Amino acid sequence: MSEALVASPAPAADSSASGASGARQFWRRLRAQRAALVAAAVVALLVLVALAAPLLTAIEGQDPTTYHPSLVDSARGGVPVGPLGGIGADHWLGVEPQTGRDLFARLVYGARVSLGVAIAATLVQVLIAVVVGVSAALGNRWVDQVLSRTTEIIVALPLMIMSLALLAIVPGSFPRPVLVALVIGLIAWGTLAKIVRAQTLTLKQLDYVAAARLSGWSTWRIARRDLLPGLAAPLITYSALLVPMNIGVEAALSFLGVGVKPPTPSWGQMLTAADVWYQAAPQYLLLPAGALFVTVLALTVLGDGVRTALDPRAASRLRVGTGRRGEARADAGTTAGTDLPRPGTPADGTKEATA
Repeated sequence: MSEALVASPAPAADSSASGASGARQFWRRLRAQRAALVAAAVVALLVLVALAAPLLTAIEGQDPTTYHPSLVDSARGGVPVGPLGGIGADHWLGVEPQTGRDLFARLVYGARVSLGVAIAATLVQVLIAVVVGVSAALGNRWVDQVLSRTTEIIVALPLMIMSLALLAIVPGSFPRPVLVALVIGLIAWGTLAKIVRAQTLTLKQLDYVAAARLSGWSTWRIARRDLLPGLAAPLITYSALLVPMNIGVEAALSFLGVGVKPPTPSWGQMLTAADVWYQAAPQYLLLPAGALFVTVLALTVLGDGVRTALDPRAASRLRVGTGRRGEARADAGTTAGTDLPRPGTPADGTKEATA
């Protein structure tokens, strides 16, 4: 991917024009992918709902922590009173079993926690990966060896087990969403660091980087001016795929009881409490599970669309196609008009004998 992501050096005005042209090409390729546009709209809507959670719950007139014991039937174990889990004008998605807390309020506030933790963990991963990967690629042999072996150890660590261990020993007074984001970010940066190191080693071999080194530029200046712009495309692509992965990790940790603690709502925490209510109150399980599924699917599709849009060779591959049909079509296009004999010429290429 490196040769497709790096451009030749140019003056400041030309580089800005090239950057604007590259941005236009990126948006054009992204707009050509309808699935990616739909996924982007879904992600934007989810982020908007998460940011506007206080306003939405104020319009409904509820909050995520207030108990409503009168809305659950204690004689039946706390099943919500009314049809469809207590859905009504005051509670748009019904209420939570046993507690009577509003499900809509907990769902939109849970979006803030799940998305916030995933995005914060991704930022931590990207920051550590860039520092470690670039330092390993630009450092001497010993620095590269130490950082590379450390990265391999981090990659080999089991994420869930290490997260469970760290989250279990930290005092409960520490803000739990911040702690979960830090733990995920500090454990799961290894793979991205290896990608950054490999890409930086490729960029180091380019002529304009060698010219900058010979002109006396410092390592930091070369990294900031020449290498980091070339790393933007793979970082954006992989980060778009890291966010849904981190959402799943946060949900799994909350499901195991070591993630976000009540009364702070989280989609994974709601799934943990709903595992015994899937028959008596199915909406309590289906709503957070559906929200998780839609969010992870939309982010995954968007990440794949961003990867395709940032790869200039993807458009030609999509036009020609892949597999045997694409190869046959490409071969037919290259041989058309060259292998066919001219009119009046035999197939073996010899001239006909004239009378």
